Amino acid sequence: MSALRKLAGQTAIYGVSSIVARFLNFLLTPLYTSRGVFSPEEFGVITAFYAWAAFINVVLTFGMETTYFRFANRSGLDPKRSYATAFFSVAGLSLTYILACAMFPNAIAEAIRYPGKSDIVLMLAITLGLDAISALPMARLRLESRPWRFVAVNVLTVGVTVVLSLYFFAYAKRHDPTIGVAFVFAINLVASGVKFLVLVPKWPRPGAYDRALLRPMLLFAAPLAIAGLAGMVNETADRAMLKYLLPAGIADEQIGIYGACYKLAGLITLFIQAFRFAAEPFFFSHAERPEGRETFARVMNVFVAFCMAAFLVVMLFLDVFKWFIPNPAYHVGLRVVPILLLANVFLGIYYNQSVWYKVTDRTRWGGWIAVFGALVTIVLNVLLIPRIGFVGSAWATLACYAGMAIVSYLLGQWYWPVPYALGRLLLYMGGAVVLWLGVDATGLSGVAGYVLRGTVLVLALLMVWRLERPSILPTTR
Repeated sequence: MSALRKLAGQTAIYGVSSIVARFLNFLLTPLYTSRGVFSPEEFGVITAFYAWAAFINVVLTFGMETTYFRFANRSGLDPKRSYATAFFSVAGLSLTYILACAMFPNAIAEAIRYPGKSDIVLMLAITLGLDAISALPMARLRLESRPWRFVAVNVLTVGVTVVLSLYFFAYAKRHDPTIGVAFVFAINLVASGVKFLVLVPKWPRPGAYDRALLRPMLLFAAPLAIAGLAGMVNETADRAMLKYLLPAGIADEQIGIYGACYKLAGLITLFIQAFRFAAEPFFFSHAERPEGRETFARVMNVFVAFCMAAFLVVMLFLDVFKWFIPNPAYHVGLRVVPILLLANVFLGIYYNQSVWYKVTDRTRWGGWIAVFGALVTIVLNVLLIPRIGFVGSAWATLACYAGMAIVSYLLGQWYWPVPYALGRLLLYMGGAVVLWLGVDATGLSGVAGYVLRGTVLVLALLMVWRLERPSILPTTR
């Protein structure tokens, strides 16, 4: 079996849990955005709180998952010591955070412009703390190549969330209208608690903690944490900034519309998330092989082809996908979907390229690139939100991720060159956009429109398969 096929296999396995977890967003988005469940204003509150949660999650895990992978693969080091050191450092930070939020919930709620929501602040704090403590046991399953155990834990967590959400919002809320936004956070707290308890047997022994190892691990992790924090600025700061840059009377409504339509761009992030789980250990284990860089270039070809195929599926049939958001009050935001889809493709390209600074221990560059992206995000959001609202946030996201991918490529070719096939990558990206715009320009609708769109999609997939089949299914002699 080729290395590329092995990576594809693990991506598929990890993708089961990742796709199920992300599909939760699709399953719950039509529920949450249905008439009688949450208005755009209420959905905006949920979206804004989870935007802040993304920042906090990065701080609590502090890049220790990747750090654990790196130190566990270093010769002369006991992987158990690396695991225990990473785990207990994250656990200590998480418990400190929960305690701080328990002491000052009202002040935190007021600081993020949601006074009176201290109950949500506290529930979210406990949820994030439990998730951070669970992150290292989940990383250990990945390192040990136990994807099916990884899948089982995630599917269990998702199952709890889905069952409780369907009960409260599809059934109970019809009889008790007082069931509101806070129940979303209570449900997620229960699900995180279940995951936490299931993973307790995977905790390391306290005696394996190595205080001397902590300093080099933190030095390795710090740039990754900075990069992760800056990355969250790029990914979610727009929703937090909309709250501050739009008039108070419409801010939550606009955040809700934008957040709901952002979910449609999640079809590409499904694959990106699954790919990242499998790719990080794969890249570290193949980096020193003679054919490693050529393999990474082929991975990029297949990755971009797959992402652009997803782009075509969503955009050619957007009139169908839009009904994942049943309430037409949200559909005014659909114009951001193609912008965000392309932004996520560039984000995936950047994740692929990031191998160069990880395997060469130049993780500080990852931090600087992410900081560059964060500056682009902040500046463009400040400039564009007051003028064009959440559409400005979408364009800022695209500019950020495209800029990061370009900068990373240039630096990577200097420090650790990989022979990426730029012409083919541009063909896939540009070709998909041109095909979508061309079909859209015809104005065909009804049966004729669907026949045209389906034909274009099939022909595009056949062309990609013909070009990439030798990489996926190499010939044997």
